[in-house]
Amino acid sequence: MKKYILFIVIFIVASLLSSAQKNLEGKVFDGDSDKGLPGANIYWAGTNSGTSTNSAGYFVLKKERKSNHLIISFVGYRTDTIEVEKSLEYFEHKLQPVAEIGEIIIFGRRAGTHVDRIDPLLTYKITGAELTKAACCNLSESFTTNASVDVSFSDALTGAKQIRLLGLEGTYVQIMTENFPSLYGLGSAFGLNYIPGPWMESIQVSKGTASVRNGYEAITGQINVEFKKPGDSELLYFNLYGNSAGKIESNFNGSLRINDRLSTALFAHSETDRVANDHNGDGFRDEPNLNQYHFFNRWDYLSDRLSIRGGIRIMKEERIGGQIDYKPEIINGLYGIMINTSRAEAFSKTGFIFPADKSMSLGWINNLTYHKQDAIYGLNSYSGLQRSWYSNLLYQWKPLLNEHTLDAGLSYKYDDYTEVLNSNNMLRTEKVPGVFLQYSYVDTSRITVVAGLRADFHNLYGTFLTPRLHLRYKPLDRLVIRATAGKGYRSTNVLAENQYLLASSRLIDTGSELNLEEAVNAGISITRYIPLKTSELRLTADYYHTGFINQIVTDLDSYTDRVLFYNLDGRSYSNIIQLEAQWEPAARLEMLLAIRYNDVKMTTGGELRQKALTSKYKGLMTLSYLSYLRKWQYDFTLHLNGPGRVPSTSSNPPEYRVPDNFNAFALINAQVARKFKKMDLYLGVENIGNYRQKNPVISADNPFSDYFDAGLIWGPVTGRMIYGGIRITIN
Repeated sequence: MKKYILFIVIFIVASLLSSAQKNLEGKVFDGDSDKGLPGANIYWAGTNSGTSTNSAGYFVLKKERKSNHLIISFVGYRTDTIEVEKSLEYFEHKLQPVAEIGEIIIFGRRAGTHVDRIDPLLTYKITGAELTKAACCNLSESFTTNASVDVSFSDALTGAKQIRLLGLEGTYVQIMTENFPSLYGLGSAFGLNYIPGPWMESIQVSKGTASVRNGYEAITGQINVEFKKPGDSELLYFNLYGNSAGKIESNFNGSLRINDRLSTALFAHSETDRVANDHNGDGFRDEPNLNQYHFFNRWDYLSDRLSIRGGIRIMKEERIGGQIDYKPEIINGLYGIMINTSRAEAFSKTGFIFPADKSMSLGWINNLTYHKQDAIYGLNSYSGLQRSWYSNLLYQWKPLLNEHTLDAGLSYKYDDYTEVLNSNNMLRTEKVPGVFLQYSYVDTSRITVVAGLRADFHNLYGTFLTPRLHLRYKPLDRLVIRATAGKGYRSTNVLAENQYLLASSRLIDTGSELNLEEAVNAGISITRYIPLKTSELRLTADYYHTGFINQIVTDLDSYTDRVLFYNLDGRSYSNIIQLEAQWEPAARLEMLLAIRYNDVKMTTGGELRQKALTSKYKGLMTLSYLSYLRKWQYDFTLHLNGPGRVPSTSSNPPEYRVPDNFNAFALINAQVARKFKKMDLYLGVENIGNYRQKNPVISADNPFSDYFDAGLIWGPVTGRMIYGGIRITIN
């Protein structure tokens, strides 16, 4: 590990040496309010050297020998040119607003995924443009071109998918929709399929412990989904998708602006897959038959001081898996899986800015969730009911021209669970009031410090504190260093989160009382922007360590006929190193290269082992080319997955054993799209090489035996898949 840390140090030193040059610092103000103006453009006349102001109006820019005239501009303001003396190191300037401006139309292409330059956390923003580069039908398929998030099947039968961030399961990632917690508890097993891709405006993926404002759960990172807003989304949008496996999906959204302040939007999603495929000939469906219907209506009221957003989502889904001839309505002794889910969510977000100088604001977020699930996994029956309420009251104060920010608030989280496994009832109610305080400091565009502390009072686990610290330092123009450290906690739902284990003959043993999971996460990242002739090269290197103080261990190693859940007794950690490069080597050609090393280990059965079913390394290459006049777009993705460990099956009969390790493998996807004025046609292929994990279902010939197991999955279950569709947009 020391050699990797040494590499990062060398990377910093090299970046400092290559950028050694005197800088000019300053701040741009709004001429009317005397407040810092964020996003103002600043560049040297006659050159390509420039930058923009941060959220407080500060900027840092290299001095240029070729020019001493600085141009400062912003839409809606008068453009000024200033002569700068060579000895000047800092200055302030006011831009005066103009009454009217003419319409300006700019054609260009911004990277579909980019790193937020201001955020003290390493945050990737995945835009709607990025989501169209692959067969993005829901949230689980939105990370195909992202180097930090891994997505894989949980098992070979249910179609459930799981994500990994920093080498650990998605349960350690706080998944949010519009900044309130979502897809946890009963929603964690299949929740990634509950958010249609065309509904999403963007996705923010941040590494490390997140802000204390959003709770104590984020341990390895946070994923926040922003839905399309009525005020800025399409007037009408329609997407029809189909693939060679028999899946057909349609999405619709429409928006209506009632007046200058009030607008609404309606979203509808329909998904069906009635074809039973068995390409590997094991007698089981490669993917479940599926029917899902999903509706979402939201309203926005926006004024100068008051904003109110709210909406309701209703979803119903039916999954049928198992042996190829299994039908729920016919009792024929075949192994079958049937999962029926009903889910409803209602949310509201209210914000008010005061007083006259707008230095203070008050916000109140509420979310109600009802989730009901009834399932059959062969001889196992499972039913669950979750009723949740999340409320967060936030106060923010920004004195001294936004250099300092103080956030404080109260939160309340209520979760009521009723679960029944084979007539065994499990009831649990969690009530967690909390209080938090966070301080942010911005010193010009160079330094950002965010320090937060929250206290939560859990009715089952008592009181615990969550400290977190995030730093952003910009020593030179186009060089950003970030550091983060903090604690995180999580209460587990072992049955709901591990439903895939029910698709096996393993006995589930939860043993003694399970305590609250507790972990510490720390990381550092360096981002270097290098200007090239045609574009800017972004280089990012990051290292993150997650160490568990207490973890609920899912032990598949000690026995082949059962799974054990118990509190960690020993060490459990992950060390992740990732290198990434993104640039435009030619006009309209985007390229991304990334490699990640995963050192993830956990103590099971008294032995510290490499985490099972986790690749030792990951590689990614993406290419995206947009033709002249934007008529054709070509996308190519290569995933390299390293080798890993499989829980031992040596005690099984020889015919029901699988290797204790899996080899490295590659997956290739490609897509082409033809763009018209109001319509896109797209055609693509996933898993071009038709790579599949061999024998994903152990004892497929006798699914009711003691050796049946469909949960030891490390690779793709389905093979090559061809898809196509049409997108219609009316603005």
